[in-house]
Amino acid sequence: MELITNHLLSLILFTPTVAALVMLLLPKDKTTLLRNFALVASLIPFVLTLVVWAGFDPQPSPGVPFQFVEKAEWYSAIRSSYHLGVDGISLPMVLLTTLLTPLAILASYSIEERVKSYMILFLLLETGMLGVFLALDLLLFFVFWEVGLVPMYFLIAQWGSKNRNYAALKFVLYTMGGSLGLLLAIQLMGVAVGSFDLLELYQRWPGLNELSIPIGLPVATVKAIAFWAFVVAFAIKVPVWPFHTWLPDAHTEAPTAGSMILAGVLLKLGAYGFLRLVLPLFPAESQQYAGALALLGVAAIIFGALGAWAQNDFKRLIAYSSINHMGFVVLGIAAAAALLNTSSPVALLDKNIALNGAVLQMFNHGLSAAGMFFLVGVLYERTHTRDLNDFGGLFAVVPVYGGVLIFTAMASLGLPGLNGFISEFLVVRGAWPVMTLATALSMIGLFFTGAYILKALKMVLHGPLNARWLGHLTDMTRREMMVIAPLMILMLILGVWPAWLLDVINRAVAFLF
Repeated sequence: MELITNHLLSLILFTPTVAALVMLLLPKDKTTLLRNFALVASLIPFVLTLVVWAGFDPQPSPGVPFQFVEKAEWYSAIRSSYHLGVDGISLPMVLLTTLLTPLAILASYSIEERVKSYMILFLLLETGMLGVFLALDLLLFFVFWEVGLVPMYFLIAQWGSKNRNYAALKFVLYTMGGSLGLLLAIQLMGVAVGSFDLLELYQRWPGLNELSIPIGLPVATVKAIAFWAFVVAFAIKVPVWPFHTWLPDAHTEAPTAGSMILAGVLLKLGAYGFLRLVLPLFPAESQQYAGALALLGVAAIIFGALGAWAQNDFKRLIAYSSINHMGFVVLGIAAAAALLNTSSPVALLDKNIALNGAVLQMFNHGLSAAGMFFLVGVLYERTHTRDLNDFGGLFAVVPVYGGVLIFTAMASLGLPGLNGFISEFLVVRGAWPVMTLATALSMIGLFFTGAYILKALKMVLHGPLNARWLGHLTDMTRREMMVIAPLMILMLILGVWPAWLLDVINRAVAFLF
């Protein structure tokens, strides 16, 4: 029992991989067995995450920000270790990942082709995503960053829609392009400090004046290269305008469950990189370029909303909405960056509010975006079209689906009482005193958020009934309700009682920044 308790994070991290290896031994024609095995296997990390959550102390001990820490020698020659840990920023992301993965697998029960390969890729993808959130070693962080890329590429390329090969290639080229710079920066930092351990880098890198190993470059140049390499890699992943063009194509062509995970978790890796690495390791540079980051965040909010408004493809509309909503995360991070190294109590409060809003928005967007993409997939499976002009009046035919869609869309819209409102409110409240113009401009995007959500609801559910669907559509099944119900419950709980999550986030934010 003690062995399990001391290695809970490793069990969460590698249970999906072990399950994927076991699945190699299962017969490929037993599709029901494969689906159920993958679902049960994906539930194990979720249960273990709840155990970690129950044992997590929201009040970190002085000098010990991370809990459930595991550390072992991995590559001692270059001082890289197997180092895992969680705090109030990473634990909500681990919870989100382990929750969405079994729901996405349950949503994939309609997959009929190459089920074995599909489920194995999903389990490997979960390990890659979890590794990014759990790693406390930069080299280990990069390994898992890349591990998560490969399964998603194949999920899009093999099980996607008509233009899946183009979308998959664009996805991998964009993200790998950013990863090359990221690897270079990590190598520079490891050589400069003599260690890849994140806790050691937190202490030594920001004030570094002398390189451990001469590499022919001044310290300031090494820091500038590393900073921009990190920023570009994470900006592509968020994605921040103008690096966003891969996202609509990847979302549109990915299978439904792939879109759920892509929007729900993979986009958060970039924002998490800003919070975990850029702000604490590059406080001076982050503060210097906070205005530029805020400008890019506002551009994502406005152009994402306008792009969504212009779409008639239901799935593509939701894809652009992800750019819009993640823009608020970037705005919150930019506001906090502008207030780094401040001693004013009022400024400290604003910074913490903005960061709380950014992290909570990451979690909330994961719930609502995954739910919206799932609901688009539910409709597509029945109609084989995503063109909004082909629908109309469906509320009379599928009332349960209509009610669920309105609820989830209102959460995405930011209706008070549902989860989307509180996180965006906190970002705006925290950013307003320090970035008033950028925050005011972001309201343009917020206005069009309401416009594109209401447009989608009107064209799908209301107006004259399209006669071609009369007698041909069935309402949501029990399995489909099992997928969306946990997301709806969390959307409501976080809308009326966000303190259970904000308390964990806030203490980590106040401690680290």
